[in-house]
Amino acid sequence: MHRMNPPRGLSRRRMAMALPLLGSAAWMPSALASAPAPTGRSQRALMGTQVDMVTHGLDAHALQSAMDHAWREMERLTALMTRYSPDSTVSAIHRAAGVHAVSVAPEVMAVLKAAQRLAAQTHGAFDTTVGALKAWRFGEGQASLPAPQEIEAQRRLVGYRGLVLDERAGTAFLTQRGMALDLGGIAKLPILEAGMRTLRSHGVENAMLNGGGDVLIAGQLNGRAWRVGLRDPRAPERMVGVLALEGQAIVASSGDYERFFMAQGERQHHILNPATGRPTRGPRGVSLLGHDAASVNGLGTAIMVMGSQGAQTLLKDMPGVQALVVDRDHSVWQTPGMAAMLKTA
Repeated sequence: MHRMNPPRGLSRRRMAMALPLLGSAAWMPSALASAPAPTGRSQRALMGTQVDMVTHGLDAHALQSAMDHAWREMERLTALMTRYSPDSTVSAIHRAAGVHAVSVAPEVMAVLKAAQRLAAQTHGAFDTTVGALKAWRFGEGQASLPAPQEIEAQRRLVGYRGLVLDERAGTAFLTQRGMALDLGGIAKLPILEAGMRTLRSHGVENAMLNGGGDVLIAGQLNGRAWRVGLRDPRAPERMVGVLALEGQAIVASSGDYERFFMAQGERQHHILNPATGRPTRGPRGVSLLGHDAASVNGLGTAIMVMGSQGAQTLLKDMPGVQALVVDRDHSVWQTPGMAAMLKTA
């Protein structure tokens, strides 16, 4: 699963699979886009990655005020759901594992419920309790495999049915000591979406949020569609194509090249298979396009476990979601809608 707040030093290894093309060298080479500079732009470290915010359409003071409010809301939610702060709700759930239930805020309950629904839908391919797999570390300079016995001992603590939610009481409970949550694969999009809602509540109709390759857009950029490029996970310095989007849309991505180290001749990456306790050996990368966070949240991680055949089964009843999956053998599968929308960079 994606870590929400990894140790320092990981950013040099992260290469988002989706990225906005705004015509600035700080974002992408200017040859790829010719739009004028947006009115408001800021970036901060959040959720273990760099989050970029672009707004357009109001005067500078109003945009800055709206962005400040959006940052505060996203920081508030991150503080609740990170596993790396002892003061977070998630850390409180860990400390109480096997002992008692913990009261959680409605925002946290909503994310946990979404995680459990997806876990059941994917038969455990998505599972927030992979947080128990603490033997894996993907920081700079960490390039050794955990001992097989250690992985197996921790894998026995993985199982989404061991997370018990009581919505009426507003509590969450991990049933065994040693169990732990990692909400990185399902909390980031709702947090970014909360930031976008805040911008809109302050009158911003045109905006973009990019958090580690998950891109949310609203409205337009200078009267034109936003352009979001999809990286090729086989060669992340290249793109497989560009999406032109306006109105409301989310592009969510997952890939095995974001945080990894090489060992035993294989890429050991941060998206873990709950069934094996080890990095997935399915697709190299997944890009999803949807209307809102609920439609695509967590699907990329699940597809990294399930593979392109599993993706086809999973997405056949989701006509509003478009997908592109690059398999380990370098073949590409995409929905007809994605194929129609994706243009050559």
